[in-house]
Amino acid sequence: MSGFFDIPSDLQHSWLGLVGLHLREALLPVLAGLLVSLPIAQLCVRFRWLYPPVLGVTTVLYAIPSLAFFVVLIDYTGQTELTVMIPLAVYSLVVLVPAIVDGVRSVPQETLAAATAMGFGPVRRYLQVQLPIAVPAIIAGLRVATVSSISLVSVGMLIGNQGALGNLLNDANIYHRPELAWNSVITTAVLAVLADASLVLVRLLLTPWMPSGTRSRRRKPAAAGPDATVPALEDAR
Repeated sequence: MSGFFDIPSDLQHSWLGLVGLHLREALLPVLAGLLVSLPIAQLCVRFRWLYPPVLGVTTVLYAIPSLAFFVVLIDYTGQTELTVMIPLAVYSLVVLVPAIVDGVRSVPQETLAAATAMGFGPVRRYLQVQLPIAVPAIIAGLRVATVSSISLVSVGMLIGNQGALGNLLNDANIYHRPELAWNSVITTAVLAVLADASLVLVRLLLTPWMPSGTRSRRRKPAAAGPDATVPALEDAR
C-alpha cells in the first residue's frame, strides 16, 4: 500500500488531480448530453413519428467503438480531453433521450389540459409542468449515463494519456506496479458509486412530493386521480 498513491511523474498529476480530471472528463459530457437531449426529446414528444428514427440514430452512434471516434476526431481536436469527451456526450444520448421522452409522456393528460386552461403556453407547460413531473425518469437516465461515462473515460489512455485515472492502468504495465491498476479500478468504482448516490439525493430534493417504499405503492392510485393535477400545477406556478 505504500506505493498506492505514489503516482508516476510522467502523468503530471497527483492522485487528487487525476480524480478531478476524471470527474471533469466524465461529467461535462453528461451535462452536454442532457442539454442536447432536452429539446430533442421535446420534439419527439410533439412529433411522435420522429422518435423511432432519433432512437435509431442514437443507438447506431452508441454502437460505434470509442476508438473509431478517436480516429475520426483526433485530426480535428488533437490528443486532448475534447477528443475523449465528445464520444461520451454522444453515447449519453441513447440513455437520456428515451428517459426524458418516457418521463414527459407519463404526465397525465388532465394535468396538461389544466395547465393549458390556466394559460400555460407550450414552452412554459414543458418547463414548469412536464419536466418537473418527469424528474424521476430523467434522474434515472442520468444515473445510467453518469456511471457509464465515469467508466468509459479510462479509454482515453489510448490517446496521449487522456484517460485520467485510466492512465494508471498503462503505467501499471510500464513500471510493473500492479498497485497502480488497483488504484485505478477502486477509485473509479468509488467515484461511480458516489456520483450515483449524489443523483439519488438530488432526486429526493427535487421531488419531495414523491412518496417512497410501501407508501408509494399504496398511494399511487390516489395520486393518479384528477385531484393530483392541482398540487402539481400549484408547484409549477
